Amino acid sequence: MQSLDARVVEQAIEWLGNGRTIWLCTVLSTFGSSPREPGSLMVATSDGHHLGSLSGGCVEEDFLERVAAGEYEQPAVIVRYGDPGKSPESPRIRLPCGGILDVLVERMAATQKIRNHLERIQQALSGQRDIARHIRLADAECWLSDAEPTGPRVLQNETEETVAVRIGPVAKLILAGYSTVSEACAQFALSLGYEVVLCDPREEVTNGMSLPPGIEFLPQLPSLYIASPGACTPSTAVVAATHDPRIDDLAMMAAVKTSASYIGVMGSVRTSQARSERLRRTGGLSREDVERIQMPIGLNLGSKTPSEIALAIVADMVRVRRGRPRVEL
Repeated sequence: MQSLDARVVEQAIEWLGNGRTIWLCTVLSTFGSSPREPGSLMVATSDGHHLGSLSGGCVEEDFLERVAAGEYEQPAVIVRYGDPGKSPESPRIRLPCGGILDVLVERMAATQKIRNHLERIQQALSGQRDIARHIRLADAECWLSDAEPTGPRVLQNETEETVAVRIGPVAKLILAGYSTVSEACAQFALSLGYEVVLCDPREEVTNGMSLPPGIEFLPQLPSLYIASPGACTPSTAVVAATHDPRIDDLAMMAAVKTSASYIGVMGSVRTSQARSERLRRTGGLSREDVERIQMPIGLNLGSKTPSEIALAIVADMVRVRRGRPRVEL
């Protein structure tokens, strides 16, 4: 599944290849309610064509009108929506949600240098590792560097007047086996923009199974898929929630050998202790391998129902993806 940001970059490259000037917009920060997270992209041309979004409607319409009117001719500028009057570049538009949105607007001419830059971003979005895109506001000079897969997607250095945006593969959730909890996890993850893959070879469990649209189902052992080339990246979470050791243990043994940033398996404290010992004794995992596994999985919310347990699991996935330690919660 190709992410919206990947399609935005692909469209930007196509327009540049046709000799068109584009405006690449990046959400830098949001305050209050916002449907798009920092780092989200939109691309537009002066004749009103665009792909992607910044807020869900009102901001895009105002921005396209301003581009058509000849505004935003500078190479790079930060524009604030929702808090008018803070700077000359701030549009006088209030967001219906009451939020505030800071957007980096870059005017990009159809040069080979710019195309090469965006093609490297395109490779990162479909690749195996994260990169950071750096933009210097004074002259719109941009460059790329390696980046960690977790933590804030956008960092601003006001002293040096630079912005760094983390770019990488789409967030992905691999569910090792079907259960009511894993189905609820899938629904939460889809709503957060995750690509979701469910693996389960048990016909007696999956016969008659009804999954939400957007989930890829593979009737095979999860461990085989997890260990396959390209299945896991640092943007991948692997979750086992079946209570079936034949599924869960093998999935954990495969997952700790990958670059997945979140690995977790459902079970009580006692079950988790027994699994830890079993994975080390018969699975051949090291202490460091076992410590990578979140067990018991999820935040301690006092969850009881499948949906509550799934909420605790997905919230913990988000915590790790945002680079927040549990002690801060």
